[in-house]
Amino acid sequence: MTAVADCGLRCRLLSIVLAVVAGGLFGAGLLISGMTQPARVIGFLDVTRGWDPSLAFVMGGAVVVYALAFRWIRRDRRDPWFDVTFHLPTRRDLDAPLLVGAALFGVGWGLGGLCPGPGLVAAASGSITGLAFAAAMIAGMFLQHLSARVRAGGSA
Repeated sequence: MTAVADCGLRCRLLSIVLAVVAGGLFGAGLLISGMTQPARVIGFLDVTRGWDPSLAFVMGGAVVVYALAFRWIRRDRRDPWFDVTFHLPTRRDLDAPLLVGAALFGVGWGLGGLCPGPGLVAAASGSITGLAFAAAMIAGMFLQHLSARVRAGGSA
């Protein structure tokens, strides 16, 4: 049983509501900023032809807001509002699967102009490109899961 399940029904419901609100806000921000348009992302990555800095401003704004909120929450709160404990990463090492995954992500993002957040928002808005991206992402997740099970010695 997970820590969220241990905090009671009211806590679980509030965490789900908060996740839906945060996801909706994130999706709306992606739509408003145009980050669901692959051409905008590719325009940022291609500095040789008509560079578009808008992605840098969106990412910079997100990093500043997150950094300030994270610092405030970690300074003033010992426990989260809607869970038993904070779930922060503990690993600091770099291994081959992480590096290969990061490289694949970067190449895919550069070629397609979408990453998971904007891709799912684009798919939800009915974009053919977004739907194709979401289908390819789900297929990739399935193949990675299958590969991890085979490497661990389990059956496919």
